[in-house]
Amino acid sequence: MREVSYMNDDQYGNYLHDLGVLIKEKALDAKVSKERSIGQESAGYDLGYLMAFYEVVSLMKQQADAFGIDPDQMGLGDIDPDIDLL
Repeated sequence: MREVSYMNDDQYGNYLHDLGVLIKEKALDAKVSKERSIGQESAGYDLGYLMAFYEVVSLMKQQADAFGIDPDQMGLGDIDPDIDLL
């Protein structure tokens, strides 16, 4: 049987920050891809891909607010999904 190890607070914070930064980067890349694909066959796919990231970033920021977590701690303080991803 595998032993379960629990992360300490630093590990959770580092994980959450890295995850937020990576998701933000992918979301912004998805916006660039969507803008480049306008008028192309892949436009619908790229729009859907961007909208998925919009939902994820929005949800992460809403949950951070609900739990009293500063979005900067998650690497998401400098992105507003309603402005930057729509």
